[in-house]
Amino acid sequence: MAYPIIEDVNMYLQSLANHVPPTSFRQAEVWNLYRDSKMPQLLRPRSAFIVEKVLTGENGVDKRHFALTDLNELLEMDAQGLNRAFEREAPKLATTALLDALEQASLKPDELDVLIVCTCTGYICPGVASHVAEQAGLRDDAYLLDIVGQGCGAAIPCLRNAAGLIAGDETLRVAVVAVEICSAAFYVDDNPGVLVSACLFGDGASASIWNGKANGGPGWRAFDFDTLHLPEQRQILRFENQGGKLRNRLHRSVPQKVGEAVERLFRRSLERRHDRRVRQVITHTGGRDVLLAIEERLPEYDLSPSKAALRDYGNMSSPSVMFALEAYLKNGDAKGEAPGDLWLSSFGAGFAAHSFRLTCD
Repeated sequence: MAYPIIEDVNMYLQSLANHVPPTSFRQAEVWNLYRDSKMPQLLRPRSAFIVEKVLTGENGVDKRHFALTDLNELLEMDAQGLNRAFEREAPKLATTALLDALEQASLKPDELDVLIVCTCTGYICPGVASHVAEQAGLRDDAYLLDIVGQGCGAAIPCLRNAAGLIAGDETLRVAVVAVEICSAAFYVDDNPGVLVSACLFGDGASASIWNGKANGGPGWRAFDFDTLHLPEQRQILRFENQGGKLRNRLHRSVPQKVGEAVERLFRRSLERRHDRRVRQVITHTGGRDVLLAIEERLPEYDLSPSKAALRDYGNMSSPSVMFALEAYLKNGDAKGEAPGDLWLSSFGAGFAAHSFRLTCD
């Protein structure tokens, strides 16, 4: 069977910069904020129990960062107010990450040729990329691309777009930015999935720079991109519009479905590249139960980088897999280890899952 994959493009990672808003709360602090807010008055006793269980129990999250921090204000914000907060905060956080990534790559903003931005926690037209290009000082002929609606899995499809562009011109300097202001998509009601989401999500942005050549020696090369979309399962994980606000649908079957999808992509990659060893699996953080479900499917691999990102930042949606990659590169890499590839996977609304490999050439 042939898969529509990008196999051997020369796309090398030049830099990776992840950023979060300065204000953070540990889960115990969020629990205290919740108890002192108006939120308990809005929930049924059973729902309040779910919030307490998630925030005070073992959920894999230690702390989260938020651009919007006043819980009572969030409860009172209408849809317009939430989206205006997204319009303000998303470009700012994305620009901070991009400028850091450019500095790491020893590039000036006007040397960047392509900017690809993904998000799902708000809407602005022209997209976030236009605002980031202005704030960062990109050339007026830089190619801007916004990808909206891919949900938590969006970072890897963005990288695949970058690979396609670099395959056509290896001299291009391409930035991929994933940014989510989940606090601007705040919504609560008595649905268990909605409540669990509210207790796990945080804000963050990831920026990476890619080029067709390694930067001064051995570098991380991306290849073997693949995707799986299952629209018949669309309703288990998605945003829906509720009175103009984004309401997250999260079915209890999500961990099982994610585990199945990730294993399916992984086995496909092994079939295609049976001559290459995978030394580390790195996935979108999802949540504790999601990571456990993946580990059950791939028991030979330790998902410690993803667990570390979940612990330190919560589920940030699309940037999460890149935060997990950073955790590996900083703490688990690396290039002196036994030979083998990194295999990365993200997943989310669609229902869809995506993957690619990184190897150190």
